[in-house]
Amino acid sequence: MVPLFQWLRSGLLVLILATTVCRAQETDWNNNLWFQYFGDHPIGTNGWGVHLEGQVRLADMGNRWQQLLARPGVNYEINPSVMLSAGYCFIEAYPYGGFPVPHQFPIQAAWEQVLWRADFLGLRWVQRFRLEQRWIGVMAPQTDGGWAVADWRYENRFRYMLRTTIPFKKQSPWYVAVWDEVFINFGENVVLNQFDQNRAAVALGRKLSKTVNLEVGYMLQTTQRRGGHIWEQNNTVMVSLFSTTPF
Repeated sequence: MVPLFQWLRSGLLVLILATTVCRAQETDWNNNLWFQYFGDHPIGTNGWGVHLEGQVRLADMGNRWQQLLARPGVNYEINPSVMLSAGYCFIEAYPYGGFPVPHQFPIQAAWEQVLWRADFLGLRWVQRFRLEQRWIGVMAPQTDGGWAVADWRYENRFRYMLRTTIPFKKQSPWYVAVWDEVFINFGENVVLNQFDQNRAAVALGRKLSKTVNLEVGYMLQTTQRRGGHIWEQNNTVMVSLFSTTPF
């Protein structure tokens, strides 16, 4: 009887712990709309170029601000398969969703990446490895009732993306793009959200010219908020313009 009692007691403790953990987790579903521009523009024929990127991210399908992003950089194409990039990123983040932050705040980052292209199984594949050094604005109330940056919290983040495109026909301008990207935080200031987010997406694309593509798609963005107990599931419609037009 004693072993049975201990087993029942252990089972009850496990059940209580599991229930407590489940209750501690909160899921926040949101519907967002992103407009994006990605430009990788060669300069001359020596492999150098510029990266220009801008994103307008809206919450509630366009009714509220979510984020504004600008990401300029410098590219160097080693060969047609490998390109190195580095640059700066600025983000202004706004309150949104069921668990909004109390005020908007800025994020600044330096970033470095390797882009690798390859043909496999008759498809064009792209792998992107990106490292980010991020400074996140810590806000404090001011005497006039507003908020201002009082300090910057430093964090590191690693991102890996795998993407492929599937043409409708061999010479068709239409195609389907599929990709997934995972984000991992690391560093002493990361609190319970080493896993930052995952983005799984599919889009319908069309080649507008030899150097310009337009894509409209859907992304499920799964984000673990700082502290670890709030998870966002963001249904996101994306309208994206890609350009490799030389400067």
